Amino acid sequence: MRILVSACLLGVKCRYDGKSVPKENVMKLMEEHELIPFCPEIYGGLETPRDPSEIRGDRVVSVNGKDVTAQYRKGAQEALKMANVFGCTMAVLKERSPSCGNKQVYDGTFTGTLTDGMGVTAKLLTDNGIKVLGESDI
Repeated sequence: MRILVSACLLGVKCRYDGKSVPKENVMKLMEEHELIPFCPEIYGGLETPRDPSEIRGDRVVSVNGKDVTAQYRKGAQEALKMANVFGCTMAVLKERSPSCGNKQVYDGTFTGTLTDGMGVTAKLLTDNGIKVLGESDI
C-alpha cells in the first residue's frame, strides 16, 4: 500500500520551527508499505521556519495575526493531488497541526489549548475518501 505521510514524521526538517519529529513507529511502516513524504505547508508556499499558525474559526492565522488560510488550502489541494497521483488510500499525518491534525487542533488563541477538529489537509483528504491517521494511531 502507498501511504501519504507528513514529511516531518520521517525526519524532514519542514516544521514551522525548522525541526522534524521523526517517529520510529511511522518509519517502521516502510518495511511493508511505500511511504510518500509530503508537507502541505511547504507545498502551500510557506517557508521553513515560519511563524506558528493555528485555526481560528474558518481561517488559519499566524501568531503575528497574518491570515495564511490561502496557503493552507493550496497545500491541502496539493496533498490531495499527490495522494491521487500515487494511489494513496491512507495518510499518516502530524497530530494537532493546523494542516494535518486529524482529531484535535490548537484553538487559535496560541495558549496551547486544544479543541476537537481537523486540520485543513486532514479534512480535505478525509472528505475525499482517504483514511487519515495520526502518528499515535500507528
